[in-house]
Amino acid sequence: MAMCVEDRISNFPDHIRCHILSFLPIKEAVRTSIISTKWRYLFASISTVVFDTYLLCGLTHRNVDSFKNFVDRLLKFPGQLSLDCFRLRADEIASWNDGDHDFDVSGWICGAVCRALLFTCHSLLTLTLTAKDSKIIEVPSEVCLRNLKTLCITYSVLVGDSLNSLISNCHVLEDLAFDEYSNYVVVINAPNLVYFRYDSVRVEGYSPSNMKSLEKAEICIWFDSSNYETSATHLFQGICNVRSLWLNIHEVIPLTIRIPIFHNLIEFEFYGRENLLVEFLHCTPNLKTLTVKFQVVAETQRKVLHMEVPSCLSLHLKEIKILNFKRDRRMFEMISYFWDNAMVLEKLMIRIKSLSETQQSIVFNQLLQLPKSSKKCQVVIF
Repeated sequence: MAMCVEDRISNFPDHIRCHILSFLPIKEAVRTSIISTKWRYLFASISTVVFDTYLLCGLTHRNVDSFKNFVDRLLKFPGQLSLDCFRLRADEIASWNDGDHDFDVSGWICGAVCRALLFTCHSLLTLTLTAKDSKIIEVPSEVCLRNLKTLCITYSVLVGDSLNSLISNCHVLEDLAFDEYSNYVVVINAPNLVYFRYDSVRVEGYSPSNMKSLEKAEICIWFDSSNYETSATHLFQGICNVRSLWLNIHEVIPLTIRIPIFHNLIEFEFYGRENLLVEFLHCTPNLKTLTVKFQVVAETQRKVLHMEVPSCLSLHLKEIKILNFKRDRRMFEMISYFWDNAMVLEKLMIRIKSLSETQQSIVFNQLLQLPKSSKKCQVVIF
């Protein structure tokens, strides 16, 4: 006589049975759907999804499309799936990712991220989001990363409300970086932010709200927008409290742009054209250290060198470093301009590695013959 065994596991609450399923390989977890109606769709709520070597090695030309459709439904479409763990070996699945099957691995990863507890993890300190193949991650409305200190966003992985929601819910954020970001409105409300990096072909849509603790900024921009004057003004206004600024500008900005006063700036590293540098020096009254790499424009240089001398040159600037010295009249004019007006300059450092030792010696002697306002200035060739 056959014994009747009571199925106690099926009477467990759903969340307990889901927890049990999370210890099974995904293939075995799916098979439990045939046990009874209670189990039919339970696998779709598991919190651990691992596509391991065992599973991927079992793929054949007969079942590979079914596998692809299953993963698409599990990860890419709205559902109740909330992940604690997701693991996929992209290199092992690559052999099946051909023109006939076209696995959307990036889409799977984005779907997993959206369903994970990533955006509510209270122990997360550093987060880097990078999009491949133009994939975009939607941030859930309940996002809260209350201990996140460093955030880097690359290639427009987040847009619009998702980006603004993420930043506004990182309450202790200290380091923020945008690399190759596109033209979306970015509102930054980060009162604890101390470091900000922006590297993009655009500056439009930038709207700083609260960056009062900012100490260092690194800005690299290519102006290709018709509205770059207003956008650049907003960008500079948002970072005007910094003590250290690295600025790389690849195009000419018209002098009509409104550069704010950088009262706290003491370290300035500038890559660009002389006319813009002189404009910035007028807005950095307390600058002490200046590093420059020039994009020389002959027709504008003489004009800016005869403008009113910035007060930082006369009163505070103590060290100048020139990174791309060229042995020509225009470069000597620029150095002469610094020496004529930098009243308290203590050190002038010039990189001239492209010259021979003999040529370096000649340049050094030529520099020493230039008149200078600061008698205690030291010249260093490196």
